[in-house]
Amino acid sequence: MAAPAACTRFSDNYDLKEELGKGAFSVVRRCVQKCTGHEFAAKIINTKKLSAREKQHQANYYMNGFSRRRFWMLYSKHFQKLEREARICRKLQHPNIVRLHDSIQEENYHYLVFDLVTGGELFEDIVAREFYSEADASHCIQQILESVNHCHQNGVVHRDLKPENLLLASKAKGAAVKLADFGLAIEVQGEQHAWFGFAGTPGYLSPEVLKKEPYGKPVDIWACGVILYILLVGYPPFWDEDQHRLYAQIKSGSYDYPSPEWDTVTPEAKNLINQMLTVNPAKRITASDALKHPWICQRERVASVVHRQETVDCLKKFNARRKLKGAILTTMLATRNFSSRSIITKKGDGSQVKESTDSSTTLEDDDIKEESDYCYTRLRLDSEDTDARKQEVIKITEQLLEAITSGDYDAYTKICDPHLTSFEPESLGNLVEGMDFHKYYFEHVAPKSSKFLNTTILNPNVHLLGEEAACIAYVRLTQYVDKQGATQVCQCEETRVWQKKDSKWQNVHFHRSSNTPPFSYPQHK
Repeated sequence: MAAPAACTRFSDNYDLKEELGKGAFSVVRRCVQKCTGHEFAAKIINTKKLSAREKQHQANYYMNGFSRRRFWMLYSKHFQKLEREARICRKLQHPNIVRLHDSIQEENYHYLVFDLVTGGELFEDIVAREFYSEADASHCIQQILESVNHCHQNGVVHRDLKPENLLLASKAKGAAVKLADFGLAIEVQGEQHAWFGFAGTPGYLSPEVLKKEPYGKPVDIWACGVILYILLVGYPPFWDEDQHRLYAQIKSGSYDYPSPEWDTVTPEAKNLINQMLTVNPAKRITASDALKHPWICQRERVASVVHRQETVDCLKKFNARRKLKGAILTTMLATRNFSSRSIITKKGDGSQVKESTDSSTTLEDDDIKEESDYCYTRLRLDSEDTDARKQEVIKITEQLLEAITSGDYDAYTKICDPHLTSFEPESLGNLVEGMDFHKYYFEHVAPKSSKFLNTTILNPNVHLLGEEAACIAYVRLTQYVDKQGATQVCQCEETRVWQKKDSKWQNVHFHRSSNTPPFSYPQHK
């Protein structure tokens, strides 16, 4: 049982500074410890907001046959998760793990005070380097394995190892890799294997989790194998747009080393990947043994030091696409493969994951049915709010396209994030960041009037990614009058990612297909 947090107020010990990130029920802000002047990152969970969200549906739950005792048992699991995360983080003290320094619980807020890591994501840092080799990949995975080994020695399974949770301590060259986000981590006894629930991110899930078999520490090693594969060539070993086919690949361990990119990777590196991506968890290499592998502990002699430009190029595209698709796939994980022992919960970043009920809770058949009914009822009651938010996203998308059609750059910039990223034919396959690339078209190519232009959105499909983010995919149909006075029509496919900032939707990323630039329509004269 974890020791209770000290009876003190957060503001007695820390000064809050600027916001670093935000989720559905939490915000991360820089803070300064008053007595030392040291900087930290405070994850602030708004328990009052969490309570309000649940209580507003409480009467509806009772109408559907829930007892007061049962409702509060389910509701309290949110707070059990917070306590579990804090308890796990307190026991992990390692240079390659984001360290928890303090946990303070007040009436309406729960504060978790972590290391302030300022180097950003490891994968983003790699693509910014001037030189990157197989030996560098070896050093990266060694640090990841060191953190995983420490977790496993302390009876902790992370369950969500992926690039987004691999950070750098600072922007200094050679800064340490830090493992973060223990929101899905669990505690196990020794080499215990049990069914702890369906949790994680699709491309990194192990075969045993997908098969709903008992699992334990080896799930983290499987994810390390996927990460190492990506570190070497810039794309994942398992990938398919169809989630069922993706899961089939993983369950059978169907991956290969295609030419020419793998021809320059040493046999030792492939050997380590093979031992990590072993379908049978009992035969999978452990973290401690992986650290003893020659490609890791003798990298100066074994690993290649040739610069891998093709890997960097592929990794740039992988980084951009996972930002867009990662949240969507995580949401799909929550809404598919639904089992009666699982409930849908929210991660701190607002994305949905599917996690089992507490493994320490024994459920009888009636309890299992009630919990499944609870999920169904909650989803049904949220549907009206969901439809309204989807319409809001469609409307703001139409406003943005109207600004493009009319050549109104001022209106366009008010709807777009200043650091807007995009993939479009004009950028020749490169990821574009910022507004300058788009400003050129507004200033030199945009129509002076939209009198002879009409833009229509067809088949809009909106994915809500938590409370304050959404993705919309649609066909953009444009009608215009050419120089001969004839009506012409062209179309393209677009996907846009929206984020709510200060209660206003902003376009943060988009992808456009076809070779038709946004302002290429011949104008009527």
